[in-house]
Amino acid sequence: MVDYDIWAESGGKMEIIDTTSLEVAKGANWQGKKDDEFGAIPYEVGKERLPAAIEKALEGAKVGAIIEKDLSPAEAFGEKDPKLIETFSLREIARLPELRKEDATLDIGMTLNINGRKGRVVSHTAGRVRVDFNNPLAGKKIRAKMHVKEKITTPENIGKAIVEMEYGRSKEFAVDIKDKTVTLKVPDRTKFDMVWHVSKGRIVEGFRKYLKPETVMIVEEYKTPAEAAKPPKEEPKT
Repeated sequence: MVDYDIWAESGGKMEIIDTTSLEVAKGANWQGKKDDEFGAIPYEVGKERLPAAIEKALEGAKVGAIIEKDLSPAEAFGEKDPKLIETFSLREIARLPELRKEDATLDIGMTLNINGRKGRVVSHTAGRVRVDFNNPLAGKKIRAKMHVKEKITTPENIGKAIVEMEYGRSKEFAVDIKDKTVTLKVPDRTKFDMVWHVSKGRIVEGFRKYLKPETVMIVEEYKTPAEAAKPPKEEPKT
């Protein structure tokens, strides 16, 4: 488990862009998460979720270690590539699901998914839209502070950590390990969530890699809301 604070250069100064600390977020007036989303998170070295320079520093780090790194754009998320800023017709953009909602508006900074690539709208005119497919942090200096809090060892906590890394919201899941079977009970929110359907396969592979089960069971439980469970009131007889 790790705590972290990440800053990026903006307008000549370093600004917080992500943190696991509610105190740091409030001090920087950063509102990127809800209060209950702060706290140490599981991190697997080798997954390359962070720049290679930070990954290398985390290799072999002991519990309690605090790692601080200043990264150039090349070491962090790369230099901005002008070739990744592309122009589309307004007609092409208007066909995207994001713009087909009744109240949708095309705004600067809006994220669009075009042919499986995510990009940000950087400008638009009456007939053309410019979309930047660079990482939003490309071309920026990054400062990172990582605090290694604890090593995850129990099977149930390893299972929860895998869910957290691949999907998130692990507090809403239940992991049970018995007789070489891992049972994952999923919350209601996953049942109509396309992100879950993509993440589920990665979670199963993570279970197989670290928990070595013979069977993985994904259990959906449907509970009837209390109000709906009550029998309808009988109309008084006249």
